[in-house]
Amino acid sequence: MKNIVIPITFCLCSIFSFAQIKESQAIDSIFSEWNKPNTPGCALGIIKDGELIYAKGYGLANMEYDLPNSASSVFRIGSTSKQFTAACIVLLAEQDKLNLENTLHQYFPDFPEYAESITVRHLLNHTSGIRDYLTVAYLKGFGDNDYYEDSDLMKWLVNQNDLNFKPGEEFLYSNSGYWLLGQIVNKVAGVSMADFAQKEIFEPLGMTNTHFHNDHTRIVKDRASGYIPIDDESYRISMTTLDMIGDGGIFTNIADIKKWDDAYYNSNVLSKEFWNMMTVQGALNNGDKIDYASGLFISNYKGLKTISHGGAFVGFRAELIRFPEQRLSVAIFSNRGDANPTRMAYQVADIFIKENLINDEVEGQNKKRNKKRDFVHLKSDELENFTGHYWNDSGSYSRKIYVKNDTLRYSRSEMNESDLIPISKTEFKMINVGGDVLVKFDENGQGNRTMSFIANGGNPEILTEYKPNVYTDEELVDFAGVYHSKELGVNYTLKLEDDFLMLYINETKTSPLKSIMVNRFLNDEYGTFQFNTDGEGKVSGFRLAA
Repeated sequence: MKNIVIPITFCLCSIFSFAQIKESQAIDSIFSEWNKPNTPGCALGIIKDGELIYAKGYGLANMEYDLPNSASSVFRIGSTSKQFTAACIVLLAEQDKLNLENTLHQYFPDFPEYAESITVRHLLNHTSGIRDYLTVAYLKGFGDNDYYEDSDLMKWLVNQNDLNFKPGEEFLYSNSGYWLLGQIVNKVAGVSMADFAQKEIFEPLGMTNTHFHNDHTRIVKDRASGYIPIDDESYRISMTTLDMIGDGGIFTNIADIKKWDDAYYNSNVLSKEFWNMMTVQGALNNGDKIDYASGLFISNYKGLKTISHGGAFVGFRAELIRFPEQRLSVAIFSNRGDANPTRMAYQVADIFIKENLINDEVEGQNKKRNKKRDFVHLKSDELENFTGHYWNDSGSYSRKIYVKNDTLRYSRSEMNESDLIPISKTEFKMINVGGDVLVKFDENGQGNRTMSFIANGGNPEILTEYKPNVYTDEELVDFAGVYHSKELGVNYTLKLEDDFLMLYINETKTSPLKSIMVNRFLNDEYGTFQFNTDGEGKVSGFRLAA
């Protein structure tokens, strides 16, 4: 019996691999570090002119049984799922069962008064201002391995007294908004969104290996397990028992996602009007258009239009990028938490879109871009001029810039840093990130340096240099104590330990607070603590910006 099973297994793993295309060697080189024993990896799908021209698995889908990844492997795709939630909403709108201007309050009247100003469209475009439930859960002391249910989540959100901003004023990615969209589908359709999507989308498109995973005990054939590296040679399993869907929850494979991609060009099941609604970019109250549509980012890459969305949850990472005018799509589903499928997807796309970069305008843009990105050499003492601490007031976050091994480092926390490579005496390119990120330094005219963070040519985020405030132990004692948040339903305790304020959440020790300014501390895990004082200068509480 074993002699029969083994060759069938190898046949299934290679059935979608098209090694005969001329680009295969260049493609495989992008994933070479994963195409080896005892390591998880990904599945890749390349769709050109309606054909799946290349589909291949790299690394293992299951490390316990040495099962390889393939185009048949079923992955959790994280937030790449959001387009399917949006699709359910748009279909209900097409069926005249809801209106995108309906308010959150109409469906869930238990929310505070602010829900009367939040529309379904706000939720679709991440302009609602609703706080992210994963952040709320984390601030309550829940980790990736903890369990809670939809009913708990609804209570948490209803208990939030305020929004991050007035609806429509800003764009701020919120998983809560898409979870709520899923709850709206449940109400309007009269069935769970998982069942609605199965009947209205997956079955008509023949996506037999795709579903909203709202039951963690469900058996999934050909499922890839999620992993996170411990070191260069070992991994740990990273899965979840959470059953929330809407913000995520889709399980699918390369073969099925090709059918979804086909539906974009073929209106037999999903109409042209459907896709028009799906790809209408959101707008802020001031009329400014944002890059986000309904579960999709509408952008461009090297002058070419793109429709895309990435995903990241527990030990899975995903990216689906479509170049609609070139009829090219790249899907990468990974089962390792350190993967950057967005960067890899663009590397794959680069192999195929060269022939499309032929008009003078695009060529001119690329020449200018390439010229601007030429690296220059700066001595260590020149790099030291930029070192220091920088603060972004609107986002309430701090960044540290320092030199390590003759390289400027951009530090978000000790475990999250990036190299900055100089392209001029004051401009740096951030490397090994998913996109084109520039960091520029300048003087603000008041004796302090400013740092501009510019991602993919967007609006710069401005950070101002500051000198961290230093407190004595006697001064830190004033901040120690027990603080209660009614919105979170949690106690935060601060204790003076080893010259630091140590944070406890519901009596569980977490990590220390670092002083950055007067009455302002930073915690790498939970955010910025801005302490308030009363008329006598005594600490009365704090506001946490996560």
